[in-house]
Formats: sequence, structure tokens, C-alpha cells
Amino acid sequence: MNHRLCSGPTDRREILKLGLLGAGALNFGDLAVAAPAAGPGGTSDRSLILFWMWGGPSQLETFDPKPDAPADVRGPFGTIETRIPGARFSDIFPKLAGIADRLAVVRSLHHTMASHNDGSIEVLTGKTPEAPDPTSTAISKHPDLGMILSRARGLRADGVPQYIGVPNTPFMTRANYLGLAHKGFNSGDPLRDDPTPAELVLSGGLTPRILDRRASLLRRLETERTTADGRQAPEGFARLRDAGIHLLTRPEVGAAFDLRQEDPALRDRYGRHLWGQSCLMARRLVEAGTGVVIVDASAPMRSAKIYWSWDDHANAGGIGWDIKTGMSLRAGFMDQALTTLVQDIYDRGLDRKVMVAALGEFGRTPKVGQAAGCMGRDHWPGAFTALLSGGGIRTGQVVGATDAWAGEPAERPLTPQDLHATFYRHLGVNPETAYDDLTGRPVPILYSGEPIRELYG
Repeated sequence: MNHRLCSGPTDRREILKLGLLGAGALNFGDLAVAAPAAGPGGTSDRSLILFWMWGGPSQLETFDPKPDAPADVRGPFGTIETRIPGARFSDIFPKLAGIADRLAVVRSLHHTMASHNDGSIEVLTGKTPEAPDPTSTAISKHPDLGMILSRARGLRADGVPQYIGVPNTPFMTRANYLGLAHKGFNSGDPLRDDPTPAELVLSGGLTPRILDRRASLLRRLETERTTADGRQAPEGFARLRDAGIHLLTRPEVGAAFDLRQEDPALRDRYGRHLWGQSCLMARRLVEAGTGVVIVDASAPMRSAKIYWSWDDHANAGGIGWDIKTGMSLRAGFMDQALTTLVQDIYDRGLDRKVMVAALGEFGRTPKVGQAAGCMGRDHWPGAFTALLSGGGIRTGQVVGATDAWAGEPAERPLTPQDLHATFYRHLGVNPETAYDDLTGRPVPILYSGEPIRELYG
């Protein structure tokens, strides 16, 4: 039976007395990313980068436009031809249209969760929430795919985390019965002058050698205390501590985050903005061995304190925002960053090892609404689109289709579970594998779903 790792009191004072950590040297919450007790699994040289468009991007304003629909359906933008014969994108994505032969466009995804957190939980975990939460405050009862991958593969010998969010992992998912050791590691802002996460920097004069010696001393003292009085440090904390020490005693881990090692010209191609540098960091991390990297493509840009999620209601947030303003602004950053990431993956010969996916938790309503002089669309889980690339899949194709207004699948309806099955096939994880929940009940990674067959063969 699998248990949460933080299960009991934590005697941090004893560790600090040994001088193990030093001031600010280690944040166990963020470094609880891999546990030595986790079992091996998966294809260890395969990775997934998820460009996570939280908020729900409109399928009509992105990759399933309907140029022949009425004006209140087709929206404010025109369309553009792509390198997939017969397929058009919104004209605000010219760069992605130009590399569409390296993309698979899945247009027929759908589910029934109409609030942000519920939709995100379904798309990120592959599990349908038991009861919809219209307040969008729900937290997952099941781990997301990055946590599953961390549990399946376990601790890497070189200390590189298996699951990383750039700059952050999704806020609505929890590791729960897998244990805190499998929550994602947050990289922090890649635009910092030194983008190496502060948690990976030793302070107080510590060196990896000194830290390792002190960790050995701590383990010896714990053993002696157990022999003397039968007490021992809580197992969960010991495992988290060992995972953190494992990271800190391998300084090469920090180098994977250091964008200063990249050619400045390539950094310019990605874009000197949050999403561009996040995508570049994601590529570095999968090269270093990380299994799942989620790029938070809703985090605020440093250059402007404005509405950055893809939640384009009319007058979203009460600030006079509308879908034309929002999509026009975001599209340029995404178009540059994601296009360069896909090209870079192929240029480096990583297109079989690394799969790239871009999507959000649902789509938007077929008809445009108006409010306070603004144009927008509401939540719509009935149809949404995902872009896929790399991973050895067949690209240059569209899979599935929606009806004339992009309101529901008309051909090849697909679910988030099918998407997860595709990801797990690439990562070499058996989705029938089950992990015990806190009651001892085995919970399979997926209850349903099949890899999308059009992407193979």
C-alpha cells in the first residue's frame, strides 16, 4: 500500500543543529519531486512538454476556425492556409501555420466539465471529477500525468527531477496517494538574470561534499537513536530529505536550468519573453532527462500586468478585456515560442524522444457574446483542439472534425483519456498500472482511453 510521505511530526530542529541545510539551502516542499522508494517504470529516454493554456483557449480563434460560418460564430479574425492541405488556422498564428507539416491537429476533443478547475483536473489527470464544482475551486483527488510519470520512473541517478513546471506546475492538482515526493518541481521565472532555482543553490558556505558528509552523519545518528530508544525519524520526512540531498549534491542539475549557456541568437528566436524562455528551458530540461515539463502558458508576463489566462469572456475580469484584444496579444508570443520549440526539437534530432502538446482545459462557445462593448466567448467543453508534435507520431494531419460551428465533434470524437493514453504510450507507461489510494483500493492510471490510432502506423 502506498502512503503519503509526510506522515508524522517533523523534527527539523535536529537537522538544523547538524548544520545540514544552512540558511535557505533547501525547500523540502519544492524538492519533494522524486523519492528513492518509487519503483522504476516507463521508457526513461522519452519526454513530454505540455504547453498548458489554462483558461480555455477558443478553438475558433486558434486551430479550428470556421471561415464560412456567420459572423457571430467565426469571430473577429481571418484565416490562413497551412502546410496541411485543406487545413486553416486563425491568421494570428502564421508561424505555426508555416510548420503545420510537423504538427498533428486534434480537433474533436470533448468532455463535460464546464468550470476551470474541473476541466483542468479532467485534462491533466485523465480522471473525471465525481461532482462538478461550478465555483472553480476544486482540487484533484488523483495525481496528474507528471506525478504519475515521477512515480513510475522513480528517482534519477543524476538527480534531475522527473516532473517540472516552468515557471509553475498546475495549482489544482495534488499528488495525494502517490505522496508529496511526486509533486512537481517549480523552476521559477526563467527571465531572472540567473534562472537557476534558488532551492538548488547551496548557501552558508556549504559544498556538495560537506552536505553529503553531514547527511551521512545524520543517518548514523538516526540509526543510533533507533537502537537506543526504538524511535526513528518519520519515514516520509526521511525520504523527502534524501531526495533533496540527492538534488543538492549534484551541481550539474542546476546547469539544466541555466539559459545563459544557450546561444543568444537562439534565445532571441524563442523570444525574450516568459513563454519563449519557458519553452527554451523546457527543451533543456528534457535533454537533461526530465520526463514531463509543463510550461505554464497563462502566467503573467513581466512586461505587463494584464489578463494573461485564455479565459476570454466578454469584459473578462471587469477590465474591458475582450477576445480580440486577448487573442491578438497572446498569439504573437505563443506563435513565436511554440514554433521555435518544435523546430528546435526537430533540428536536434529529438523528435522521436520528445513529444510536444499544446492545449487547455476546454474550448469556448460557438457564438460570440457581447458585454460592455466587448466581445467574448464562454466556457465550452463540448469541443476543443490540441496541437501535437514530435514523439515519433505522424504529423501534417488533422484528426477529427467539429460541426459547422465548432460546437461538438462531427467526426472521430476523442476524450482527454484518449490523449492521456497517447502520452503514456509515448512515455512507455502502462495505463493499466494501479496504485493504492489511502484506503488501500487500487486505482488504475486510466479507467478508459486508447492511443489515437491516426498518429501511428
